[in-house]
Amino acid sequence: MQPLRVIQIGNSLGVIFPKEITNYLHIKKGDALYVTFSPNGIEVSPYNPELQAQIAEGQAFMNEHHETFKVLAK
Repeated sequence: MQPLRVIQIGNSLGVIFPKEITNYLHIKKGDALYVTFSPNGIEVSPYNPELQAQIAEGQAFMNEHHETFKVLAK
């Protein structure tokens, strides 16, 4: 576990991520991070969980109607 430092940024607070964490998350200045609340605290990810859920639903729909899409593609 690595402690993170909270700093004042204008009227807000920010967190400084050490280089090891930014490398692990593959993030750079200007990237968006998404926070998900869980029973154990929060989870920070560079991936939007809502978008991932929508993509999974779309893939399930396409798998379910695979034959129809095959006919339409002709």
